[in-house]
Amino acid sequence: MASSVSAQALANPAPVAALQRGIVKMVLSGCAIIVRGQPRGGPPPERQINLSNIRTGALARRAPQSQPDQKDTPDEPYAFQAREFLRKMLIGKEVCFTVEVKTVLGREYGMVYLGRDTTGENIAESLVKEGLANVRREGIRGNNPDQVRLCDLEDQAKASKKGMWAEGGATNTVRDLKYSIDNPRNFVDSLHQKPVNAVIEHVRDGSMVRALLLPDCYLVTVMLSGIKCPTFKREMDGTETPEPFAAEAKFFTESRLLQRDVQIILESCPNQVILGTILHPNGNITELLLKEGFARCVDWSMAVYTQGAEKLRAAEKSAKERKVRIWKDYVAPTANLDQKDRQFVAKVMQVVNADAIVVKLNSGEYKTIHLSSIRPPRIEGENKDKDKRFRPLYDIPYMFEAREFMRKKLIGKKVNVTVDYIRAATTASETSSVPAFAERTCATVSIGGINIAEALVSKGLATVIRYRQDDDQRSSHYDELLAAEARAIKNGKGLHSKKEVPIHRVADISGETQKAKQFLPFLQRAGRSEAVVEYVFSGSRLKLYMPKETCLITFLLAGIECPRGSRNIPGNTQVAEPFSDEAMAFTKELVLQREVEVEVESMDKAGNFIGWLHIEGVNLSVALVENALSKVHFTAERSSYYKTLASGEEAARLRKEKIWANYEEKPVEEVVHVSEEKERTANYRAVYVTEITDAMHFYTQDVETGTQLENLMETMRSEIASQPPVEGSYAARRGDYCIAKFADGEWYRARVEKVESPAKVHVFYIDYGNREVVPSTRLAVIPPAFSTRTLAAQATEYAFAYIQVPQDEDVRAEVVDNLVRDIQNTQCLLNVEYSGASCPHVTLQFADSKDDVGLNLVKEGMVMVEVRKEKHLQKMVTEYLNGQDSAKSARLNIWRYGDFRDDDADEFGYKLKK
Repeated sequence: MASSVSAQALANPAPVAALQRGIVKMVLSGCAIIVRGQPRGGPPPERQINLSNIRTGALARRAPQSQPDQKDTPDEPYAFQAREFLRKMLIGKEVCFTVEVKTVLGREYGMVYLGRDTTGENIAESLVKEGLANVRREGIRGNNPDQVRLCDLEDQAKASKKGMWAEGGATNTVRDLKYSIDNPRNFVDSLHQKPVNAVIEHVRDGSMVRALLLPDCYLVTVMLSGIKCPTFKREMDGTETPEPFAAEAKFFTESRLLQRDVQIILESCPNQVILGTILHPNGNITELLLKEGFARCVDWSMAVYTQGAEKLRAAEKSAKERKVRIWKDYVAPTANLDQKDRQFVAKVMQVVNADAIVVKLNSGEYKTIHLSSIRPPRIEGENKDKDKRFRPLYDIPYMFEAREFMRKKLIGKKVNVTVDYIRAATTASETSSVPAFAERTCATVSIGGINIAEALVSKGLATVIRYRQDDDQRSSHYDELLAAEARAIKNGKGLHSKKEVPIHRVADISGETQKAKQFLPFLQRAGRSEAVVEYVFSGSRLKLYMPKETCLITFLLAGIECPRGSRNIPGNTQVAEPFSDEAMAFTKELVLQREVEVEVESMDKAGNFIGWLHIEGVNLSVALVENALSKVHFTAERSSYYKTLASGEEAARLRKEKIWANYEEKPVEEVVHVSEEKERTANYRAVYVTEITDAMHFYTQDVETGTQLENLMETMRSEIASQPPVEGSYAARRGDYCIAKFADGEWYRARVEKVESPAKVHVFYIDYGNREVVPSTRLAVIPPAFSTRTLAAQATEYAFAYIQVPQDEDVRAEVVDNLVRDIQNTQCLLNVEYSGASCPHVTLQFADSKDDVGLNLVKEGMVMVEVRKEKHLQKMVTEYLNGQDSAKSARLNIWRYGDFRDDDADEFGYKLKK
């Protein structure tokens, strides 16, 4: 572009303005710049300033597409060099200028200085000095020192042969500007996503620019990958209407990139549109636009963004949270949820098909969670076989594989749930086949750092839902889901495979009496068979999937009588029995969708199989009885599990819990009457005392089975050492058998008695009788080979016969200390004398001297005698009373102040039995 002033304009110059300041926005040519003011509430005003008294070459111009007869105009010599000289010197810098002439057309000519005042570098003089501009001498006035200086500088440049005055003139000074690329896609691919040096020549809107690629001088239009800014809509009359914040977004990009030296990564070229990322030394404009609320993420182009889509999502999320600019009215999908409802840890209880799970919260509440932004496998078209009952799990291709993947990965495990959005309930459409949906909580579910939805999609077991660009209700990891789907498609996984789809021919013989009869002998001979619990009808009625036999059966638990739930019968509704719901909830939590083992014993008239179900060493029938949710049925008497069932029922009755809450024991008189007819038997057996409680009860192991326990513990610890349990993987539940790491660092068999929190689990060591409070990280699943079915719990609880336990804590503590010193961890002889409320009452003898431990306590004045009325015990009672009399005579211990029982018994912590 040449700078010139007409004679008319020089004859009638406008008044000289005062010194003004601005920031250089753009260099139009070697002698024309655009300056802008400071932004205040929006893009600032701009003005073009042309340099007075000098002239530079005109830059290349492209012929208008509407005038095909015109040709492109190339650069004049040194035009581009002059422009580049000013661009590198001035862009983004503050300058001051004076307007000397303003033409009737509004064009302004003046002097421009770098800096805030005229002491700065004179731009016109610098151009002339470098030989990049020549002086317009026809308008020179001899008395103007500025013009005279320009002439002198031009003469010096000529003498020094600088710039255009160099020998050879314009040789190699004109760039080969290329306005178009024959094959943009091949061009982009040839760069292999390597950064290319460039200059931003024009900003169309916040996310689209015109760039000059160096050194080959390709002029290309680049759209920023992954984002879209508000644009300027062109109306029918040719005017442009800006969308909200379009002008601000454009200024944001212009002020940072226009005519700056940058690097561009050309990433893709779909439909002849070049997508790229512009990198400036001060940052990435794509991320900045998002962070400041000038742009939104775009799914279709984000896939090619090489810097990591998660950065763009994070920047957009930051703008949404601050509600800046285009997000000023934004409301988050989970805005109405508390933090505890938005992100929580829960235990997976059930997998619903392949896109939803049922979890149990810490509060005990059950909640259905749908996986965000994915769609499970579905059948295309209508079900062809109308006569066959449609079963989605088995009949929809890959539905079973998807459900199994989630079941094996999640059931019974604790997962992290992050709620992404809540999909409102919808009603069924009369005009279309869209069904009604209840409100759905959609979330990202992860376990061990693995996003379950992403894992499903990557295996081709689910697809990703596509959304409208303004639909914000989507997964917080949507980009990872899209990338996973792309990998699955590329590798031909699952739903994207070209192979024949898997077919699952599963026979449902539930209620099919004839089929069940044929199947029964096979299951009876098989012993323990593997199964998966598909459904729980009640506490003792389940539907099982037998993987080896590929069939579904109805299974009834043997040996117990479980409370019945409500059900519809002809003409009426059967009311649920008490605790039927609790029993069903217990069974569901323990076995639903778990891998179990079953022993089939028989079959009922309706074709339902009857037998025993085991899970991780626990017999479900026994577990229901021990938890007071079922009674022992008389048919259990011929079973090998009867003894365990009976003892479990007895313990539950004594606790008077649940179904035994209103249980009344038989009158004591009847028990006394029976016992009077007995004779005391002295059948002492060798035991090893392992624990003494504060209540003066003690636990023993039978010496006869000691070797078995030692062998079991040695084998179990060896197996654990070779395959250590995963720390924190065990979820403690009251009543469960497990293994626990004791203070000595060794693993022992234990039973969970109470769960206060994951950090406080009360356990009872079943082979030794001691108790401990441990964190759940010190617990693990007991290997089935070492369960109580292999070797029963070895620690048995007993109490001393013929002795009253002191009520005074100090006295009792002293007695316990003596017992610990005398008999704990020693071998003794034990004889059962009579039964008690919680455990048998026994006499204990030292193994060497055969002295009675309890009688010694009486003789030492440590305890009082409990007088029993049974005739066959009178000899022992008399012997104990004689020992008590001798202690009283010698005023030993509790008798040191005489016989206190008449008036001071309560004070001393003793009461006489009436």
